[in-house]
Amino acid sequence: MQCTNRLFKLKALAIAILACQGVSFDAAAAAPCKLITAARVFDGINPPQANMSVLIVGDKVQQVGTYAALKGQCASQLNLGDATILPGFIESHAHVTFQNVRKDAVLEHGITTVQDTGGPLLPPQGGNGSLRLLSTGPIIQAQDGYPLNIFSADGVGGYDKIGVNIAETATESEVKQVVTDLVNGGATAVKISLEVGGEAGAPWMMAHGETPVPPNAGNWPILSAQHVQWIVQQAHLLGKRVIAHVGEDVGFARAFNSGVDELAHMPCAQINSELLHEAVHSGAVTFVTTVDTLGSCAGIHANMHEIAHVVEGHAPEIAYPFIYGSEVAHDNVPWGINGEEMHLMLHLGSGSSIDFADVMNVMTAATSKAGARLGIPGLGSLVANAPADLIAVKGNPFERFKLLEYPDLVMSGGKLVVYKFQR
Repeated sequence: MQCTNRLFKLKALAIAILACQGVSFDAAAAAPCKLITAARVFDGINPPQANMSVLIVGDKVQQVGTYAALKGQCASQLNLGDATILPGFIESHAHVTFQNVRKDAVLEHGITTVQDTGGPLLPPQGGNGSLRLLSTGPIIQAQDGYPLNIFSADGVGGYDKIGVNIAETATESEVKQVVTDLVNGGATAVKISLEVGGEAGAPWMMAHGETPVPPNAGNWPILSAQHVQWIVQQAHLLGKRVIAHVGEDVGFARAFNSGVDELAHMPCAQINSELLHEAVHSGAVTFVTTVDTLGSCAGIHANMHEIAHVVEGHAPEIAYPFIYGSEVAHDNVPWGINGEEMHLMLHLGSGSSIDFADVMNVMTAATSKAGARLGIPGLGSLVANAPADLIAVKGNPFERFKLLEYPDLVMSGGKLVVYKFQR
């Protein structure tokens, strides 16, 4: 009894000390908060709202609302003035790990999440003051095909390389085991190569350093239709998307007919019109753009423009099929948000005319729509319980995409990484 009384007195003393310091148990246990206010807030889903605030608690977005409604919920407040708050952008086609790109540089330039598509297999990482990186691991390819015939002098693949080989004679269980190994190792999607080579202007057709383009471009081996079907079946069974690298009709048709979910690029060569229309009408294929980095490709602009006209002619039953991707790691594009990619998406992907709905399509393609594919609730949006990944720029980026390349505020998982406003 005496011991119990002593513990009770010690607890009472601790409460008294905290009370004298103006701290409650609730406040001591509460996660840190920030209330950020700006002239415009874009939640990643709806058109920007004027004079709104975003309440961040810990590493999550708690609420978007008026300053009057939220000001009493957090003492730590930032008023950005004539600025725009947006979700952090998502780069849906990157090679950050394989090309040893500085993750902090990518984050500081407004990309808070990357889908790393090809390279060493890594579990999901970052998102708490660092770049959120979601890996596909190596690209599944046919033996002696792309990418190892370009990016590996010895042609040897593996889970720590840019590619992993599937032999022509591989059985169903062997093919599906590769997919299972990737997913068990942390892959958030599965990427395959259906690249026959030979497309005019394709960057992968040019020599890389001292490695010449291999012979027989245009006849590189690709995965069989059966192998692709087994890959898609197993990936879908395990709840993962399949992304395909294709450049022309043969690869495009094989990807589409096998149920591939996403194309890693707009195809480099012009795709047969009937085939392209069928894929767009199905609504089953998403196109990651990468138009800027593949600008030398002969057919890329025509493909994107034709898709846009198909969508325009059958709206609203065909949803906007494009996802923003700039292929971060290439030297000819920014290692962060790419305003030119967004500009090309707007002008090539908007049919016969451009209005504000088209601008919104581009913005959501880099935020909420991109995030919805990645398996993290709320990623790419500023909704309750979404990751507190956000950026802000001075001015209005809905009028000028270029502003987004140099954000004045970057937050990852509730932690400020960049802050250029006056405190």
